[in-house]
Amino acid sequence: MIAFGFDNSYSRLPARFFAEVSPTPVPSPSLIRLNHALAAELGLDASALTGPEGLAILAGNAAPQDGHPLAMAYAGHQFGNWVPQLGDGRAILLGEIIDSAGNRRDVQLKGAGRTPFSRGGDGRAPLGPVLREYIVSEAMAALGVPTTRALAAVMTGEAVLRESMVPGAVLTRVASSHIRVGTFQFFAAREDTEALRLLTDHVIERHYPEAASADVPALALLRCVIERQANLVAHWMSVGFVHGVMNTDNMTISGETIDYGPCAFMEAYNPGTVFSFIDRGGRYAFANQPKVAHWNLAQFAQALLPLLADTTDAAIALAQAEVDRFAEVWGNAWLDRMRAKLGLGTALADDQALIDDLLTLMSESEADFTLTFRTLSAMTDPHDTSALTALFNGASGLEAWLDRWHARSAAEDIPPDARSVAMKAANPAVIPRNHLVEDAITRAHDGDLTAFEALTEALDAPFDDVSPTSPFAQPAAAHEKVHTTFCGT
Repeated sequence: MIAFGFDNSYSRLPARFFAEVSPTPVPSPSLIRLNHALAAELGLDASALTGPEGLAILAGNAAPQDGHPLAMAYAGHQFGNWVPQLGDGRAILLGEIIDSAGNRRDVQLKGAGRTPFSRGGDGRAPLGPVLREYIVSEAMAALGVPTTRALAAVMTGEAVLRESMVPGAVLTRVASSHIRVGTFQFFAAREDTEALRLLTDHVIERHYPEAASADVPALALLRCVIERQANLVAHWMSVGFVHGVMNTDNMTISGETIDYGPCAFMEAYNPGTVFSFIDRGGRYAFANQPKVAHWNLAQFAQALLPLLADTTDAAIALAQAEVDRFAEVWGNAWLDRMRAKLGLGTALADDQALIDDLLTLMSESEADFTLTFRTLSAMTDPHDTSALTALFNGASGLEAWLDRWHARSAAEDIPPDARSVAMKAANPAVIPRNHLVEDAITRAHDGDLTAFEALTEALDAPFDDVSPTSPFAQPAAAHEKVHTTFCGT
């Protein structure tokens, strides 16, 4: 029996926090990919995981030693609409590992079968969304964005019905925890103050131990989560990521990106970019992501009200003061990220205008977000602008903007070569472009995993220089563009 060395703290909470449930076995599992580097980080034997016993665990056909499989209860606002009970409808938490760095990590199977929270669903995951989550979550990790991770992807050997019959798969997901804003909302809606207090204590001990000594630990927790989420959203937006479904049940308390459903990376810069097929009104468009995070965090604050003060009015005043800080925290984090992308190590008052004016030019010219900043990173000669101007379709304001940028850069007193190195560390050369992800999924449906493997490997080192002709560095041609994505449920 493979020993994961589980220490399952969440299962020691009261029974109303979860439902004990085992994965549903699948008929003929086969390994798509094991993340060897992550396995080593978790202290797991990769060779054992790729063997028959390991494959059985990753597919949900066998229980790991010391596991305590459960589905977590939570609620949430989905597209702004309140749903009082959601929960893990197709995900089962196997247990918690203390990794090689001493950090506690959840190990969860996604697509492992029905749970008491499935709400009529089949509890399974199609191959396409599993591959998308594997590709994009690991790309985000390589980009340095806090995220859940993908340990393994397994074919189940059975088909699942969506719009048609498609191959089924199971993803093994790893996270600092799977506790969400919606987890707190679940108990707040039931006026279960005892559960809220227990959950708050659990989260503080696990993620924010510095909050334990505060005069009001729950208020300190709120502040910590707001800061971490503001920085997270600024970070992922700085690489052009569009989450696609930022419901409160898809916002982690730990500050990691979670639930890679209808997500994608923006190519041509457009603040109104939407990929999700179900986001008809653009609620979760690229530029709306800070507003949505702010709104979600207000819901978190509301859930914590019973723990903040003796009276409702006092609690609301305390919570509102923290929530009102979000715009400033996010704005500062965004400015810091964008300054780094432009090679600016100091803060000046005019930087906001410099950044905004570039983004306006990019929007007007439909310039590729990733290529624009990567090309700027390589500009050590201020007179050689041909590569950049080619991205802007001859925009008349670009030369004037470049003059401003060069003047601003000169104030940094950093040699051009050193600035280029620093900028390349902030501006990836490759991202999981949507047409490449879709191509990998399409080929995998036909039994060909070579595109998936090649893309995954290319994304392991996104900040390394690549050939300008590399297919991984090029935006989609007109006939390759993929405008909509789906969540897979």
